[in-house]
Amino acid sequence: MKEIAPSLLSAEPLGLRSSIEKVKDHIRILHLDVMDGHFVPNLTFGPMFAGAIKEEFPELTLDVHLMVSRPQEVIPWFIKAGADWISFHLEASVHHHRLIMSIKEGGLKAGLALNPSTSLCLLEPSLPYVDFVLLLTVNPGFGGQSFIEEGLEKIARLREMREKGGYNFLIEVDGGVKGENIRRIWEAGADVLVAGSAVFSGDPLKNLLDLKERLR
Repeated sequence: MKEIAPSLLSAEPLGLRSSIEKVKDHIRILHLDVMDGHFVPNLTFGPMFAGAIKEEFPELTLDVHLMVSRPQEVIPWFIKAGADWISFHLEASVHHHRLIMSIKEGGLKAGLALNPSTSLCLLEPSLPYVDFVLLLTVNPGFGGQSFIEEGLEKIARLREMREKGGYNFLIEVDGGVKGENIRRIWEAGADVLVAGSAVFSGDPLKNLLDLKERLR
C-alpha cells in the first residue's frame, strides 16, 4: 500500500471545503487531527466537524487521530460522527486492548499512535489487534514542523516487527513529510504518509501530484 493522506490541520481554516475539493479525486484517505488542549498544547476539530466532513465527502476514508488525554470518552463521539479509522495515543491510556476492541466493534479500523520518544516495545502486546500504527515523526501539537530523522530507523524497526510477527497492520507516518523526504520515509516502511503543509501550502493539487510523482 502506498497512500498520501492530506492533513486538514494545515488547510486554510476558512476554506476547508474548497481545499478538500481540490484534492479529493486524487486521494482515498483524509487525515483529521483532533487535539484537546491537554494532551497537546492546541485545540482543533470536534465530532460535529468530523461528521460534516464525512457527510460532504462520504467517498473518502476519514482517518481521525485523537491527541487527547481521555480517548475513552471521545471515541464514541467520533464513531457516531462517521469516522472510518480512529487512532489514539498509547501514552494517553492504560486500557489499550479495551479501546482497540471498542473501535473495531464499531466497524472501524483501530490504530495506536506513538510520540517520537515512545519506545516501540510498548506496542508489542497490541500488535495482534491493531489495524494500523501511527508513528509521529514530530512532537505532536502543531503542523509545519521539521521531520525528526531518527524516525526513519523507528519506521524500519516497526516494519521488521510486523514481518517477524506475521502481522498485517499498516504503518502510518505523520510529521514533517515533505517532497525531499517522502520517498525515504516510504522506503523505510511507511504505507500511509500524512502530509499537511506539504499539500496545503500554496496549490494543493499541484503539491499533491508532486508528492505522488516522487513515490513512483
